[in-house]
Amino acid sequence: MTSPLEYMNRLGFTEQELSSRRTYFQLVDEDLARLSALRPFAERHNDAIVDAFYQELLLKHSESRLFFTDQATLQRAMAAQKRYFLELFSGVCDLAYLENRLRVGTTHQRIGVAPKWYLGAYAHYLRLISARLLAEQGYSAETQEKLRSIQKIIFFDMSIAIETYIAAGLDALARHQAAIRELSTPVIQLYERVLLLPLIGTIDTARAMQVMEKVLVRVAERQAKVIVLDIAGVPVVDTRVANHLLQTTEAVRLLGASTVLTGISPQVAQTMVQLGVDLSKMHTRASLEEGLELALSLTGRVIRAKEG
Repeated sequence: MTSPLEYMNRLGFTEQELSSRRTYFQLVDEDLARLSALRPFAERHNDAIVDAFYQELLLKHSESRLFFTDQATLQRAMAAQKRYFLELFSGVCDLAYLENRLRVGTTHQRIGVAPKWYLGAYAHYLRLISARLLAEQGYSAETQEKLRSIQKIIFFDMSIAIETYIAAGLDALARHQAAIRELSTPVIQLYERVLLLPLIGTIDTARAMQVMEKVLVRVAERQAKVIVLDIAGVPVVDTRVANHLLQTTEAVRLLGASTVLTGISPQVAQTMVQLGVDLSKMHTRASLEEGLELALSLTGRVIRAKEG
């Protein structure tokens, strides 16, 4: 799992970037000083604001309350929220603060909190804070300045956490795609030094490169002498696909192994002839059964019917 510090590096969160973002959000030193001065206010109202946040919104909505599966989970979440609330009034906005906010984004993405809940929660959170501040200090120009400083730090936090949320989501998508690619290229060891790769679906350039890499790694690891490539599940074999197969065959040959191509339908055979594809460097068989028999013979084995 990617750490908040790794996300900081990936997203380019440096001192320069921090300064640029603070400038964009107009989050100046005077705002941080105001927030620091509001720390006693935050400590007085921390429990009430967080409790209301959960009771009025998160636990009241039928979907958002599903994130809290038991009382222990709820208590941990509320404790973390109270720490987060007080950190808004630390009067500090440095790289360590950024890293902490990145952790919020990655945590929310990991447990499946969608951005719609995230943004709605922040809006409600801001209303609760504003109501408490106005009730305690009254409506004045000074109070309005304090509210603007609170708004700035909250929106600043939102931008950081959402950006991390998106990056974490892209990481998860990449992991899922890698898992799918792994499943779509299963190199199976049939016998000692005999491998099988059944190909199913469209073969584009990216997948062809993955096929070649996976085949070469397995051939080397298993010290294979023969690999059977079955293309019965490939819907279209054009010049590009044929070239990919030829390149894989040549790479396998350089490792001292042979390639047997199976699953060649009459239509595919006709297409290859029309395209002028040279398959002289690989063995070809119409069916997988015939291909396996050939693969075994190339390693000195034969299939015999069981006597009796």
